[in-house]
Amino acid sequence: MTDATARFGGFAEEYDRVRPQPPAELVPLLTQWSGKAEPDVVDLGAGTGLSTVLWPDALGVEPDPGMRAVAAARGVRVVEGTAEATGLPDACADIVTAGQALHWFDPERTFPEIARILRPGGVFAAFDCDWPPTVDPECDDTYRSVEAHYRVLEVRHGVRPAYATKADHVARLRESGLFRHVSELALHATDTGDAARFVDILRSQGGVVALLDRGLTEDEIGLTRLREVAERRIPHPRTWWWTYRIRLAVV
Repeated sequence: MTDATARFGGFAEEYDRVRPQPPAELVPLLTQWSGKAEPDVVDLGAGTGLSTVLWPDALGVEPDPGMRAVAAARGVRVVEGTAEATGLPDACADIVTAGQALHWFDPERTFPEIARILRPGGVFAAFDCDWPPTVDPECDDTYRSVEAHYRVLEVRHGVRPAYATKADHVARLRESGLFRHVSELALHATDTGDAARFVDILRSQGGVVALLDRGLTEDEIGLTRLREVAERRIPHPRTWWWTYRIRLAVV
């Protein structure tokens, strides 16, 4: 997870300000699947604690000190570690989660580590929201166009680290042979945002952060174009609809 950590280093406060919080329905869903009324929860790649905080006593595992500081400030218990090497004892969790993070983990090392810290019958849940949120059709089109452009720039400037395609998470979990059941579903959430936040959502993506750090301008990346569209199409705060894809695996 070293490369991914470097991409988000020094960016914790802005990340926390614009990123959405996962749906609260995750808690009863995973609690029911775990079969425990009060499960012990570990959140891998906890970041600023946006998903960890859904659980009253969850433990976050996060390698970046800036992210850990923001998480701790919101009252989250968080320790230094990675998904590949948590430093936690065997069979210490009923539920392990990874929000907006599994694609950055090395699956060959992470899946055995998850299986090690889960108790028999424990549940692993990896969840990601779709980018962008559903707000406006023209903003949606422009966001996707700019996203495609910055991904080309990532390769050109050598700032794209290794990552696992999110669409293949379920297949990788099944092929690992470590989980007796793997499933997938979608949950939804809403919040509110304005034009500035819509642009900052894209600006919070690791690739954009890396390109800005390399000295590329917002014009070159496409953020200026997205801002012009967003300010015209979202003149005041509106409801945003988020789709979350949840991958469930039981040991």
